[in-house]
Amino acid sequence: MPATRPSLRVRTALETDMYDITLLDKEVFPGLPYPHFVLRQFLDALADHLFVVHDGERLCGYVLATPPAGGQGWILTLGVAPGVRRQGLARQLMKEALGKLRAEGARTARLAVKPDNHRAIALYKSLGFVQDDGASRKDYYGNGEDRVLMTLEL
Repeated sequence: MPATRPSLRVRTALETDMYDITLLDKEVFPGLPYPHFVLRQFLDALADHLFVVHDGERLCGYVLATPPAGGQGWILTLGVAPGVRRQGLARQLMKEALGKLRAEGARTARLAVKPDNHRAIALYKSLGFVQDDGASRKDYYGNGEDRVLMTLEL
C-alpha cells in the first residue's frame, strides 16, 4: 500500500458499491464495459470474490474472481481508475483475489487479457502468471476482441 495514501483499503464489495462499480467499469473499459445488470448478478452470485479498493471517499478499483471449480479459479476482471494507476492498487487487488482462491483450494488461476495491454501483462507476469501459448486467441470475446490467456500455478 503506498505510503502517500494511508486510507486505501481493500475489502469485499457491498451492495452500496454497485453504482460506483458500474461507473468505474465504464471508465476503465469504455469499449466493452459490463452492463449494470451483469455486474449486479456478479455481486449477487460472487459477492465474496468481488473485491474493491476504497480510499475513504471513493471506489478506486475492483477485481472479480470465480470460486474454484475443478481446482481452477478465474480472474474475470480487474480495473483501477485512471487517476490512481501505477500506485500498486491492481497488485493489491490481485493478491487479495489470489489469496482467496488459494484459501479455497484452487491449484491454478487463469485470466484473459488484451494482447496490447502491456502494463497488465507485465503485472500478471510479475505475480507469476505465464502465457498459455505463444499467440493470442483471435476473437476470444467476439469479433476483433483477441485475448492472451495466462495461468498461475497456486
